[in-house]
Amino acid sequence: MHQKLKTTLILFAAAGACGAGYVWYQAKIAGAKKPKADTTQLVRISQAEQKSMPINLLANGYVTAINTVDVRPQVQNIVREVHVKEGQEVRAGQLLITLDQRLDGSGVDKALAQVARDRADLLDADVTLKRNEELLGRKFVAQAVVDTARSKVEVLRSALTASQAAVKSSRISLDYNLIKASISGRIGIINVHPGSLAQPAAVAMMTITQLDPVAVSFTLPERELGTLRTTYPNGDAPVLARLASGKEVAGRLIFIDNAADAQSGTIRMKARFTNPDRLMWPGTFVSVRLVSRTLPDAVVVPAQAIVTGPVDKFLYLVQSDDSVLMQKVDVVAIEDGKAAVSGIVAGARIVVEGAQNLRSGIKVKELQVAATGAGGGGTGDTSAPRAPAP
Repeated sequence: MHQKLKTTLILFAAAGACGAGYVWYQAKIAGAKKPKADTTQLVRISQAEQKSMPINLLANGYVTAINTVDVRPQVQNIVREVHVKEGQEVRAGQLLITLDQRLDGSGVDKALAQVARDRADLLDADVTLKRNEELLGRKFVAQAVVDTARSKVEVLRSALTASQAAVKSSRISLDYNLIKASISGRIGIINVHPGSLAQPAAVAMMTITQLDPVAVSFTLPERELGTLRTTYPNGDAPVLARLASGKEVAGRLIFIDNAADAQSGTIRMKARFTNPDRLMWPGTFVSVRLVSRTLPDAVVVPAQAIVTGPVDKFLYLVQSDDSVLMQKVDVVAIEDGKAAVSGIVAGARIVVEGAQNLRSGIKVKELQVAATGAGGGGTGDTSAPRAPAP
């Protein structure tokens, strides 16, 4: 009986061992058939370039007129005629307004009459002096008579000079009634009309604003002044102004203020622009871009390739075996989506998109842009998919 029980137990143990072995074998086969997870990351790759890179300074500015003149009379008088219209373009020297000239015209006539009288008196006194000098030679008159005649001639000559000066003064007063443009430009609002009383201390009769050329005023941080002065010793840095329409016009720097603003840490500047088409209007705002310097032979990469770490900035280099290497870089400047960096060489392959789950040693594969279908389908998703971190 004991022998039979022992045999039964041995059979049960053998059956259990066979079952366990079968289960282990099936599990091993299933594990062999299951593929390993692919850890290759899909990324977008670009190459570092070596080229000159201009460094731009951006600012907001506004258009100002280089010359603006308030037209005022120099004498108080009545306006007789206005020869221009509001908004009209005028040339320097063009007649704008005529005042009442009658009083000043009569003053000129009076001064001319005085000149004629003084000239006649001087002529008579000069003849008298010559006659007395002849009589003195014959001992018919005394020396005192000749001296008196000569003194009278000198007095009348001075009077004639004064009268001639009075004529010039009267003509100047007459010219004050002809108000002319002192600069070329555009007229604003006209504040007088025929019959109005023009007064020197009153509101300006009109304003003339020069529209070509014009200036753009803007401010830059004072820390940029040293670089700007070094790059452009003559102060003629090129400046671009972007108008509200999106068009850019080119000009030159013409003015740097003699002191910085201590509160804002900025310094005022002006640039000069030609404006033949009147695209720039005084008082309007523009975006200013000034090339402060140029980096020659800079290593340039897309700015989005730069990854900011807790301490340093870095990017991922793609090695020859398609693995990536984290490389620390120093960013020299960022301009228009491009970054000038040091720490890599030109021609290096770098990861531009899809760096969020990368680390050194991970294999990458370049993401291809899906072509647009013939049936009018849209472009495929070009963003790098997020793969789970290994």
